Amino acid sequence: MPQTPPLPDEHAPHQRRYIDAVDGPILETLRTQRAEVTRVTGTIDETKGGYRYAAEKWTVREVIGHLSDAERVYGYRALAISRGDTTVPKYDPDAYVAASNYDARSVASLVEEFLAVRESTLQLFANLPGEAWSRRAILGAHPLSVRALAWIAAGHVRQHLDVLHDRYGIPR
Repeated sequence: MPQTPPLPDEHAPHQRRYIDAVDGPILETLRTQRAEVTRVTGTIDETKGGYRYAAEKWTVREVIGHLSDAERVYGYRALAISRGDTTVPKYDPDAYVAASNYDARSVASLVEEFLAVRESTLQLFANLPGEAWSRRAILGAHPLSVRALAWIAAGHVRQHLDVLHDRYGIPR
């Protein structure tokens, strides 16, 4: 398993923000984020779950649900690429959230789902053969490596925890 972040030729330029948000060994970061997500979301009551900081922005529940959607996409892409499949799907986060009905669910159920999906992600990355980490596909016009996907998954959660704090007023 690689211990260093992916190089620029392993991902699209816009994904660098996620990669740069990760500080530390990747599997440990993915593990410790479970406790961080639990702690942060444990402060959100059901009333706050429906809050959006601006019109057309996602509610707190939708942000938490989006974490599961994105984690599944990153995990599937990593699985496919690690197995030699170079056809990886694009996805539209806004369309997924619009079709989700996340606001009909409890905050606790959304957090429970994310933690289950994260455990699956951890098991995938923890058990990949060493050579699988460097495998790549092309997504759009950009390369995407299995290694990059691990860092992207962790950085994506980091970014959205920061958004919950900065834009939604959720304590860290």
